[in-house]
Amino acid sequence: MLKSTPINLIVAIVSIIILISFVGCGRGNVSDKPPIHLNPNMDDQPKYKAQAESKYFEDGATMRPLVEGTVAQGRLLEDTKYYTGKDKKGNFIKSTPVEITSERLKRGQQRFNIYCSPCHSKVGDGRGIMSKEDYKYVTPPNFHTDSVRQFTDGYIFDVVSNGVRNMPSYKHQISVDDRWSIILYLRALQRSHNATKEDVPVEFREETK
Repeated sequence: MLKSTPINLIVAIVSIIILISFVGCGRGNVSDKPPIHLNPNMDDQPKYKAQAESKYFEDGATMRPLVEGTVAQGRLLEDTKYYTGKDKKGNFIKSTPVEITSERLKRGQQRFNIYCSPCHSKVGDGRGIMSKEDYKYVTPPNFHTDSVRQFTDGYIFDVVSNGVRNMPSYKHQISVDDRWSIILYLRALQRSHNATKEDVPVEFREETK
């Protein structure tokens, strides 16, 4: 006579058979139904998309206008003189609003030689490579003439920033601080070409005779 099989063993065997059947039948099947997400996390994110219609706001727009007076981060340009070269009345300032240092002069020389010298030349006489006859460019002004030397620093900053006549704007290529450094170097360049005996240190004046 056969011994009776424990009920627990029978249940286990049946469960294994059912599990194998489900696994075998389900592999490779294609379904149009979305997968079952036991833990959806952030798969479903109710939100408004740009330019979408909204039934919440009266005007029906999801994109809301900025609050009056809103300023983008890093764009609070309160120092008018530094960022525009003008005072609050819109007049060009006479002198640069930055400190004159040897580091700034070196930086200004480097930027000048990169962006300005192709037209104005490294000595600022307006005879850069772009002013040669083959390029058909209008000869830039000589920085060492009396009329140009009378330009205010603010006006020169505005010209570099926004361009003038056939000179393009350089505000996207040259940072605000570098523009002021260029102007400092330009002033040093002008002074070197129009120096007088009084500009020479006392201990070296005898050598200039």
